[in-house]
Amino acid sequence: MHFRYDINGLRAIAVIAVVLFHFNPGWMPGGFAGVDVFFVISGFLMTGIIFRGLEDNSFGIVRFYVARANRIIPALACLCVVLLVFGWFCLMPAEYSLLAKHAASSVTFISNFMYWQEAGYFDAASHEKWLLHTWSLSVEWQFYLLYPLLLLALKPFFSFDNLKRLVVVGTVIGFAYSAYASVKWPNPSYYLLPTRSWELMFGGVAYLYPWALKPRPQNLLNVTGLLCIACSYFFITNATPWPGYAAILPVLGAYLVIVANQQQSWLTNNRAFQALGKWSYSIYLWHWPVVVVGYRYDISHWWIYGLPLSVLLGVISYRYVESMKWPSLKYTRDIIKVKPAWMMVVVTLGGLMIVNSRGVSSRFDEQILAMLDSASFSPYREQCHIDDYQPPHKSCEYFGDDISWAVFGDSHTVELAYALAEKLKPSNQGVKHYSFSGCAPSLLQKENSGRCTKWYKEALEDIVADTRIKNVVVNHRYAYSFFGNQLKEPSTLTEKEQNKVVRVEKSLDAVIKELAAAKDNVYVLYPFPEIKRPVVALISNEYLQHSKFEQVLGSSVQDYNEQNRIIIEHFNNSKYPANVKLIKPQDAYCDDQQCLAVKAGKALYFDDNHPSVYGAEQVVELLPLHNAQPATSGTQATTK
Repeated sequence: MHFRYDINGLRAIAVIAVVLFHFNPGWMPGGFAGVDVFFVISGFLMTGIIFRGLEDNSFGIVRFYVARANRIIPALACLCVVLLVFGWFCLMPAEYSLLAKHAASSVTFISNFMYWQEAGYFDAASHEKWLLHTWSLSVEWQFYLLYPLLLLALKPFFSFDNLKRLVVVGTVIGFAYSAYASVKWPNPSYYLLPTRSWELMFGGVAYLYPWALKPRPQNLLNVTGLLCIACSYFFITNATPWPGYAAILPVLGAYLVIVANQQQSWLTNNRAFQALGKWSYSIYLWHWPVVVVGYRYDISHWWIYGLPLSVLLGVISYRYVESMKWPSLKYTRDIIKVKPAWMMVVVTLGGLMIVNSRGVSSRFDEQILAMLDSASFSPYREQCHIDDYQPPHKSCEYFGDDISWAVFGDSHTVELAYALAEKLKPSNQGVKHYSFSGCAPSLLQKENSGRCTKWYKEALEDIVADTRIKNVVVNHRYAYSFFGNQLKEPSTLTEKEQNKVVRVEKSLDAVIKELAAAKDNVYVLYPFPEIKRPVVALISNEYLQHSKFEQVLGSSVQDYNEQNRIIIEHFNNSKYPANVKLIKPQDAYCDDQQCLAVKAGKALYFDDNHPSVYGAEQVVELLPLHNAQPATSGTQATTK
């Protein structure tokens, strides 16, 4: 096959989109679709290699795998080694252990499974994962592994033409499944091969059924394909189910550019795009860790430095690693001599050793390790905190026999319930813990609004009906309930957003008043302050500057007020019954200007928004517990 300048230019268009999206999604909201363009290109090239070999009976499956390993592994392994060396000096044990696990999963091409289980691609936590972008390499490798095996298995039973038709059928079926699964199971659909395979096979269709075109329709098709890709970059967002039906736009666009086979177009065959296309794989590898550096160290206008640095590192990687010539495999018995395979083994074993040593915690003194250990969550979080419907009467009860307290809300109440129960333990008073992950106040929602609404109403009924419970603590992550992770000015709210705010506030007020009518005391918490980065990252950054320290700043009081302005104003202006007390966690976390992430050598959080057990203990100290009577009994949480 002759060198395809159009495909090389298409690589540049894909990597530019991905890099710009990662540095600033606002520039190109659908830039992540550049990965889909890469998939089409890979499918085209791999289908060509496989079918040419099948046609003249020269295809060797082991040689195919070795060639793919020579192409992909060296630059990837080099990136992993550099990051592991960096991590030794700059990352805390838990972070270093996670990086090592991700490095091992990346070079063994299973990282897409890891990330599927850990967090969504567009979640804030994604910026803590140095090798998140390697999920796409894992998808490609899994395709390279299975695709030729399947074709070889089918070859004895189908003619060559029918084998080609099967690829078309598989593409259509794969697209239909992807469109369904991306709505039904969005996170696995984004990361896993079954919903991505049709994109690679679409590229295969471009190879199997080429178009013979005259120059004018060739130009028209090329431009049409590029317009489709451009539309996907600018009009698709991370709210679009992906790779669902909308993914046809960049995939079809890449397909049209390939079948147009226009080698003279200045849109793809220009000096800049040809260079970027040549370096695209290495740029893709290096750009994401550069993005994470800017996020981690909160560097203003990082894109000014990060974009050229990504290209520079990509060029260096291409020149000194990716362009190295690795001997092809002549005999299967020589597979042990495949050096990239040994690179994979070395990185995997090194990563596993780091994981096994818990991130080589011996690098740090006892003060830092104790501080990191304090960034802990409730030992009953997994057992007692729910993210799907369970009957509220089965909620956990902690420690004391006299269940006179209840804690009610979302995930921000889990550690609060545990800390309160520990505080009440000497008086034999116990706590019943009701929490549903991400569940906003929804008392006034319609009955069929969802599992959260059903649980919320039933939980309130259970608390009211339980005559043992005299005191209730209520808390939610209100800003998240309103707008997710977005920061919104009240004056900029759409009508839909305003309606949601009003609905949540009315539900909350109804809950408070109903509890106040049935219980002795209701304690309603203002929102917890949130910090800009996960607490472990903040500790790590502080450690690089000062090896000894007792406190770490988390955010400003101004940031807290801006993020929570709507709910703060609501609480400040609301009139509740006399037995309702408003508690401000801010009083335990902040002074007049700053809010802490670490206080007196202990972490107030276990991530970037949930209080740690120690942080929850500081808020419990704000509750008036003078009525607690000493007694002795229970030491274990129960589910009833």
